[in-house]
Amino acid sequence: MQITTNPLRPVARVALATFMMLTCVVLASCERAASVIDQVGLGARPTQAVSFEARVVGITDGDTLTVVDAQNQQHTIRLAEIDAPERRQPWGDRSRQTLSTLAFGKTISVRQTDNDRYGRVVARLFVDGSDINRTMVEQGASWAYRRYLTDRTLIAAETRARAQRVGLWSLSDAETVAPWEWRQGVREGSGLAPETAAASTGMRSLLASRSGSGASKSLTSGTFSCSGKQYCRQMNSCAEANFYLTQCGVASLDGNSDGEPCEMLCGTASR
Repeated sequence: MQITTNPLRPVARVALATFMMLTCVVLASCERAASVIDQVGLGARPTQAVSFEARVVGITDGDTLTVVDAQNQQHTIRLAEIDAPERRQPWGDRSRQTLSTLAFGKTISVRQTDNDRYGRVVARLFVDGSDINRTMVEQGASWAYRRYLTDRTLIAAETRARAQRVGLWSLSDAETVAPWEWRQGVREGSGLAPETAAASTGMRSLLASRSGSGASKSLTSGTFSCSGKQYCRQMNSCAEANFYLTQCGVASLDGNSDGEPCEMLCGTASR
C-alpha cells in the first residue's frame, strides 16, 4: 500500500494512525508504522521554548537586566511573572541592588516565555539552579505580577514574605504600593507618585486631583464614602471597589482601563 504525503482530514489522520499502530502490534513492523505516522504529521512536535545561556552585563531595575549571549549578541531581559518597584518608588533602588547581587556578572540560564511590546525578552532566569525570579519575590524585592501570572506558587512566596515583613514589606502601608498601581497613579494623577500624594495632605481621589481640588470628596452611599482610599489593597469588598471607581473617580483601581476595578478582588482577572 502506497501512502502519499497529501494533507489528510483530521478524522482520516487519526484513523490511519490507529490502523498503523495496530499493524505495529500484529506484524511487529514498528519502524514502518512510526515512519507512516511521521509522514502524516502525527509525530511529536518540537518544543517552541527558547533557552540560552548569557552573561549579565547590566541591571536596569528590579525586574529588567541586560545580557550578552555566546554569539556576543546583547538582549534586554524582562523577568517573567514578577513586578519590582519602580526606581522612584520606595525600595526601588534596593530592589535593583538585590537583583544585582543575584545576577550581575554571572552566567545565567535564560528560559524565554515571550517577547513584550517593547521588544524585550520575557524570561525566567536561573543561576546555579536557583530561580532568580522566585528569589526576588521571596526576598521581598518584587511582587508576583498578577496580570501575567501563570506560576501561582509565586503568590504563596509573596504571602510568606509579606507575613515575615521581609524586604519592601517592612515599609509602611502607604509606601508598599504595587508597581502597576503606582504607574497608573502617575499616569492618571497630577504627576505625583501615589505615595508622594499620600504623604502630603492625605490620600486624595484621582477625581479630586483632576478637578484641581486639594480636598477629598465627601460622597457617601449609606454604606461607603469617598474617604481617600486609592488602592485595591485598601478595599474590603468588590462592592466597595466599584463604589470608589464609579462614585469617587479613583481610576487607579482600574489598572487596565476595562471598567472593572480590582480584578483579583472581584474575580475578573483574565488569564
